[in-house]
Amino acid sequence: MSQTTTAPTMRAVSQDAAGGPDVLKAVETARPEPGRGEILVRVHAAGVNPVDWKLRNRGEFADGTPLPFTLGFDVSGVVEETGDGVTLFRPGDEVFGMPRFPHRAGAYAEYVAAPARHFAHRPRGLTHIQAGALPLASLTAWQALVDTANVRPGQRVLIHAAAGGVGHLAVQIAKARGAHVIGTASAGKHDLLRSLGADELVDYRAQDFAAAVRDVDVVVDAVGGANWSRSLRTLRPGGTLVSILPPDDTFPRAEAETAGVRAVFMLVEPDHQGLREIAALVESGRLRVIVDAVFPLAEAAAAHTLGEAGRTTGKIVLSVRP
Repeated sequence: MSQTTTAPTMRAVSQDAAGGPDVLKAVETARPEPGRGEILVRVHAAGVNPVDWKLRNRGEFADGTPLPFTLGFDVSGVVEETGDGVTLFRPGDEVFGMPRFPHRAGAYAEYVAAPARHFAHRPRGLTHIQAGALPLASLTAWQALVDTANVRPGQRVLIHAAAGGVGHLAVQIAKARGAHVIGTASAGKHDLLRSLGADELVDYRAQDFAAAVRDVDVVVDAVGGANWSRSLRTLRPGGTLVSILPPDDTFPRAEAETAGVRAVFMLVEPDHQGLREIAALVESGRLRVIVDAVFPLAEAAAAHTLGEAGRTTGKIVLSVRP
């Protein structure tokens, strides 16, 4: 008598409708298999990012990936299997990464299969929770400051929402590049930001940053809206405004050109070399990630509720494998 084999399954958090946090449900689903050039990662921690709840609300990825789907891009875990052609990693290696962004990665799950070069070795000294908080936010900061704006020693850099997930990492990366760092944040977060290397701080609730800050070379903006045009007033000629939010019809490209500055939108990409640079900063003590809250995988809805409130400092992480 022949025996049938059951395909391996895993726990994940999925949604089958667009909507609020309550659409996120714990499910049992098929475990992925690594294809050619891919690795299968046993996920220990998955970071939570604003893009996650935006996609949840919309119920569709930009490429049209339909419901149901599993959210999440940030991964820290251990390589379980390698697909054909992979030489970068072997089973047992500890890795972190931001696979497939902006396409579906499915990180809110026990396993993720994705291209090997969307990962790097986990930084020494970090827990999986800390490493799971890093990839999307740190790559966004790195690609904005280094690849897009080419921040150099002595330049003045203004970082909006400096205590946020991207912001607190951007402060440290800009400082590591030798910049003079100015941040906007509520007064209660100033001591933390000074400890991370910020040279000047503006309480956006009590002071108009556009009146207080001048002669800036680079602005990194995660706020958008009126902040874009107001940020242009802080830039010196030849300066750069980098928005990490998608532009709408208020994005001031023409206004920037008239003022002799540059305004650009940057979408973060998977980046093996960038992750290695970030890991080197962590291991040298020049970059640390602040984790605001940790939730079990099954409580992803609660993590989204906290994140959408907009009052966190640093990152929110799901613990997938305690």
